Amino acid sequence: SGACNVMAGNKESLLLNIASIDIPSGGDFVMGDRLMTNEPYAVVTRNDDSEFSDIINWVVQALFYGEEKGLTKSSSLCEMYTNSTRSLSDLNFLNAVYCVGNYGEILHGDDNNRGANQINNGTTGMLYAIPFGELQPENDHNYEGISSNSTVLHNMRNNGTLNCGVIDPGGHDSAEVDETLVGMSVDYCRTLAAALFNGNFESINLLRFSANDDDSFLALNNGTIDVISGVKIEKKYDFESSALNGGFHFSTPYYYGNKTEGDNGIYSLATRDANVLLSSFVNCIVLATIYAQKNNIAKKNSVDLPLVSLFGNEFTWALRDAIGYSGSYGQIYEKNFDKGSEEEGRGRNDLNEYGGPQILSFPGLN
Repeated sequence: SGACNVMAGNKESLLLNIASIDIPSGGDFVMGDRLMTNEPYAVVTRNDDSEFSDIINWVVQALFYGEEKGLTKSSSLCEMYTNSTRSLSDLNFLNAVYCVGNYGEILHGDDNNRGANQINNGTTGMLYAIPFGELQPENDHNYEGISSNSTVLHNMRNNGTLNCGVIDPGGHDSAEVDETLVGMSVDYCRTLAAALFNGNFESINLLRFSANDDDSFLALNNGTIDVISGVKIEKKYDFESSALNGGFHFSTPYYYGNKTEGDNGIYSLATRDANVLLSSFVNCIVLATIYAQKNNIAKKNSVDLPLVSLFGNEFTWALRDAIGYSGSYGQIYEKNFDKGSEEEGRGRNDLNEYGGPQILSFPGLN
């Protein structure tokens, strides 16, 4: 009718609206291919109670898992706890599903009109460039712990070396897959070193660990290493345990295993829960590689990354230094998996640029 020139909204909703409009002869619509906003919603908890944060996270994961497995609200399965001394990692997180409903039931939406809020079946990308927001606050806040000389980040900077554990995954049908994953994990260690030490990616001590035991987590817990690269996200390591004497924090995933290669793992970097600032820094670096690909930032134009003062003035160039070494996620992937510029066949290890399915539960729920 000409009442408006532009319509904005959820992509699927726009398509439904267009389909319902009686278009005049000769009229047409053009659908943009760039999302204007893509901020995901989440639950926020305080940093000083990591176990409560872990509980909240695994409740959300249980809702995803419930929909994946077809589990629904069931009064007969809704369990009332009688023993309050149960280990937190042993909590029945599926109670969230049985007592309230799975993710889809809570969402109450049309399964065909959910955009990114759909279960990802492994055929489309899940690398999501979450907006960084304001990394250079106008006010010079004295964030708790950042200015202290006792922080882990400051001590690592003074020591001049990052001790990074690298997991040898093993168990794949092809030994070549194992080595390419190790190569990618080493690159993330060096990218983190570049971010920590003004671009010096060689300020690093690499230690290789097997995926078949807990040695890497024991080394992380006792301070032998600062971070583990190439570790699978697992619920049993997220919570504090007597065997490991501490819980661990997993970064945003940087690699999703391929079922056809016998691997359902979700790979990330791990740090100690107690090292809150380091955990946040590591996660920010992983996100930077994805953000760089989304925004066409490579090694040669890494200065297009934002400056960041949230971790202290000495790390203002951290994102730029990181990408200056590694390049974007796509460059890291191509270097190790030898795919050239072809993105076909990456499955979940591709950008989710157009609001495709983004929901996938972490392993460990049953």
